[in-house]
Amino acid sequence: MAGKKTPKVPRAAYEQELLRLQTELVKLQEWVRAEGARLVVVFEGRDAAGKGGTIKRVSEHLNPRVARTVALPKPTERERTQWYFQRYVEHLPAAGEIVLLDRSWYNRAGVEHVMGFCTKEEYQLFLRQCPIFERMLVEEGILLRKYWFSVSDTEQQKRFRQRLKDPTRRWKLSPMDLESITRWEAYSRAKDEMLVHTDISDAPWFVVESDDKRRARLNMIAHLLGSVPYHEVPPPVLELPARPPSTGYQRPPRDLQTYVPDHAASL
Repeated sequence: MAGKKTPKVPRAAYEQELLRLQTELVKLQEWVRAEGARLVVVFEGRDAAGKGGTIKRVSEHLNPRVARTVALPKPTERERTQWYFQRYVEHLPAAGEIVLLDRSWYNRAGVEHVMGFCTKEEYQLFLRQCPIFERMLVEEGILLRKYWFSVSDTEQQKRFRQRLKDPTRRWKLSPMDLESITRWEAYSRAKDEMLVHTDISDAPWFVVESDDKRRARLNMIAHLLGSVPYHEVPPPVLELPARPPSTGYQRPPRDLQTYVPDHAASL
């Protein structure tokens, strides 16, 4: 007998808890900056699994000079001749930085493997080298967190249809995204094989059930916060200075400058 379906998180409860978690993310950011820590968060999963929306909520209130999102395009001809991990190494954080990887080196274990963009030898080499590479990152002191967003086939198709109808999100769809529907089982096998080789104790995978986007975002952020031993860093004491008296400055006439039209007045 199938288990009872988990109800969706109510919007009011979601927004209240999201704001609380985002406040904690700011505290985490300040701890990373004060301690000189280096945090890498890997977001992986099928197309339309909810990675982008979660990254948006994670980074929404963070300082972009501290926390940056990395979403690399397909490799250039020069990058194709490099060691596979090389193009990712240059995006790793320095002291006091957070990097959110919107897809990562795991492209080779997923889309490249399934779509035939790499050879079998390159794929097998990746599966051997990836655990070694990640252990090196952890030994170096980098905090590495890996999240796999798991979405059902019916929910993925629903989201694809919504994107097709929404002009603000149509750009998220590509022919390769749509082809993933016909290769569902191939991607499933690739994901299973990836987990067998790369779910290691030094850098384990954490699976996020993402059919309910709100639940997925809250669960992922709460887990991330609970996995890092951060503490609140007292902010510097700031006081607004008194505005000094005028020294006679006068603003130039407004007609000497070009202003944008008041589009809002037409609403």
